[in-house]
Amino acid sequence: MIDQRLPAELAATDWGAEPDRQEPPASFADIEAAAEVIAAWLQPTPLIRHPLLNQRAGCDLWVKLENAQPVGSFKIRGTLNLLASLRPEERATGLVTATRGNFGQALARAAALYASRCTIFVPVGNAPGKNAAMRATGAEVIERGHDFDAAWDAAVRHARRTGQPCIHPARHRTLVAGQGTVALEMLRQVSQPFDVIIVPVGGGSLAAGTALAARRLSPGTRIIAVQAENAPAFHHAWHTGEDRAFAAAPTIADGLASRVPVGYTMSVLREHIDEFVTVSETEIAAAIRLYLESVHQLAEGGGAAPLAAACKLADRLSGKRVGVVLSGGNIDIDTLRGVLDEVPPQHHPRAMGIYPMPSLDYGSR
Repeated sequence: MIDQRLPAELAATDWGAEPDRQEPPASFADIEAAAEVIAAWLQPTPLIRHPLLNQRAGCDLWVKLENAQPVGSFKIRGTLNLLASLRPEERATGLVTATRGNFGQALARAAALYASRCTIFVPVGNAPGKNAAMRATGAEVIERGHDFDAAWDAAVRHARRTGQPCIHPARHRTLVAGQGTVALEMLRQVSQPFDVIIVPVGGGSLAAGTALAARRLSPGTRIIAVQAENAPAFHHAWHTGEDRAFAAAPTIADGLASRVPVGYTMSVLREHIDEFVTVSETEIAAAIRLYLESVHQLAEGGGAAPLAAACKLADRLSGKRVGVVLSGGNIDIDTLRGVLDEVPPQHHPRAMGIYPMPSLDYGSR
């Protein structure tokens, strides 16, 4: 039912919608330029290996510690690059976005560094610790909808009302270029190329940036993308060619819980990703524990998914040089407690309906 209090263009849902005009694709030159911008704010993160990880994964495993970033995830790279690219008047109006936590924290931190304001929409019941971290950085946090995609719908409506720029976590050239600096660093931190790099997919910006960097610097390296099997929208789209929205995405890897494939990054993944796999809730939880037991690193579900994939593909990756991105460490206390206690996953694989993107509206008007 259309909300009669709003103009028609505001009442129409944006759930899952792609903008009429996409930004140009990111390039390797964009990634190199982003690295120069980011170097003014961030130090390169460590790339480590450990005998126990190698033993458990059955390969020569190298881990890129993006959980060591100031906001606990790789996303600060893209947001710093994006803020640097905005005109002063755009920064002055303040920015709007939606998030499950990591992108919001990163955008809030970058906005604060550039003396800008930030309004962040999160799903109702979002992790309290992540909400608190965003507020502590100076952001206004508003709870709307039941998941990221519904919160994004609310963010777009708010931005239209206020005239502020609405920043999607994955649909911007500067974001993809900034996230591509993860792979740029990885490939320059080793003396021999990787046989494989495994990267998680939530909105696809990290995977897209990784693929673009690797194709230029190490064309022989295979890029494997991974999603949670409970949130397989990108995985389904990559394998079938159909950009369909899923009705639900409950997973311990909340940073990967996107129901709607993002066309901007999906086009890069289709061209440059070599393989796309999924991992179960149990496999993700085991990878979180393995990081703690071996290298004493805290990984959130999405951050542990590449290690889970490496262990799942152990037979095929045996003896190979494998790089995995520990993309973030912002796991909430209750989830971590359940993982350490080896509580059986609450979310089990089930049939999930897929729908044409414009067909659902989650009441976030």
